[in-house]
Amino acid sequence: MIRPVSDFSKSAAELSRFIGVESNLSLQFTGITSTSTSVEAGDLFVALPGANVHGATYIDEIIARGAVGVITDSRGGEIVGTKLPTIVIGDPRRALGDICSWFYSSPSNSLKIAGITGTNGKTTTTTILNQILGFAGKTTGLIGTNGIEIGPEKTQANFTTPEASELQSLFAVMQERHISHVAMEVSSHALEARRVSGTKFALVGFTNLTQDHLDFHGDMNSYFVAKSKLFTVEYSELGFINIDDAYGKELFNTAQIPVISLSRENRTAQWHFERCELRPRGYSIAIRGTGGILIEGEINLIGDHNLDNVLMAVAMASEFDVDPLVIGNSLVQLQGAAGRLESVDIGQKFMALVDYAHTPDAVTRTLSTLRKSVDGRIIAVLGCGGDRDKTKRPIMGRELLAGSDVAIFTSDNPRSEKPEKILDEMVSGLTLGESASVTIDRREAIALAVASALPGDCVVVLGKGHEVGQEIAGKKYAFDDRIELARAIEELA
Repeated sequence: MIRPVSDFSKSAAELSRFIGVESNLSLQFTGITSTSTSVEAGDLFVALPGANVHGATYIDEIIARGAVGVITDSRGGEIVGTKLPTIVIGDPRRALGDICSWFYSSPSNSLKIAGITGTNGKTTTTTILNQILGFAGKTTGLIGTNGIEIGPEKTQANFTTPEASELQSLFAVMQERHISHVAMEVSSHALEARRVSGTKFALVGFTNLTQDHLDFHGDMNSYFVAKSKLFTVEYSELGFINIDDAYGKELFNTAQIPVISLSRENRTAQWHFERCELRPRGYSIAIRGTGGILIEGEINLIGDHNLDNVLMAVAMASEFDVDPLVIGNSLVQLQGAAGRLESVDIGQKFMALVDYAHTPDAVTRTLSTLRKSVDGRIIAVLGCGGDRDKTKRPIMGRELLAGSDVAIFTSDNPRSEKPEKILDEMVSGLTLGESASVTIDRREAIALAVASALPGDCVVVLGKGHEVGQEIAGKKYAFDDRIELARAIEELA
């Protein structure tokens, strides 16, 4: 957990007044966290009820780390007992974000934060927006799946959207370091768990909604409702929505805040493409925006989905008052996010890529994109994660088989599940001919794909993208698709 150096010390009396409860505690606390392993001396620990374990059960650990008090629910209060001074409230999860924002003096109010939600495109859109703002001379922060950036400093992230106590601390650090603008991903899990409560976004954006996380949300409508929460006055006063997406159209008509429409194809949208010409390494584009703004340039990113990502980032940068000429000049310099159609090139005569596509729609889009730019065969490697939405496995299997010339089914992160079971579900109902095979070991599957490649072909390894580990039976092993792909190419040579 990254913490500011400034002193934000508060008293239990001040906290009690803020949350509206009576308390006779006289303690002072110098930090706040809901993660037991992040507790430092002087901290107030927020013990949250969990799906399996209550945070209060870590009471001995947090005492050893120097916690001075606990805020929790009635069950947590019973567990803590008299071991530490405790404030009991009805719903600590709901209150956490607001409490942490209050503790750090509402840091998001001093930052211009753009929050992006959606199934696909969040990481690339925030990455591109961050780059455009940087080219415009802004001091920027970035929060998302690929990590956290505070100016030039980069650290890994445990979640796409950090827990509320970590997030508000991050904002306080960014404010302390004179960051002006922040681009961040907002996941549906974060919205449901209220990790972004207490955060004020200058702008929010919706990319698309396709099947994912149904193990958590249950159905697509619940998933959509979770995403829609970002478009309320609690969080922002202005939204940007991709209306080419069916759920985007619905959100555009039902959002509780003013919204701006974006479309790759519909010229009645407030932001749209006036011109889009395919080039060997990307596109030459002209974007028309609100007030008649015209932004022209070339992008070295392939795939129609990247046009959507660029459009969102450009529209938001313009709303942040970046000069249209600066935006246009920056386009040719834009780089995609790590692990998103990331090239592995060590001189081989075929294309080799790694991509994070791990949903049915993302697999379809990625393979369709490659089909337009690859002269030879597409040799694709894909697995599905364990302990996650099982209903998407056969769909992803069908899309892999339909979109590639050579399909290799393999393991992703099996987690606690048997890899064989996951693969059986992926190929359920499919007829695997000579061009399709199942190889459980991911390293072997990548090597098989490389060995199959001929000049002009494309080997694409899907599912894990930027990830540097593989979780099998409760243990995480070092594994990076980019490294494994390069190693397989080198060994073949």
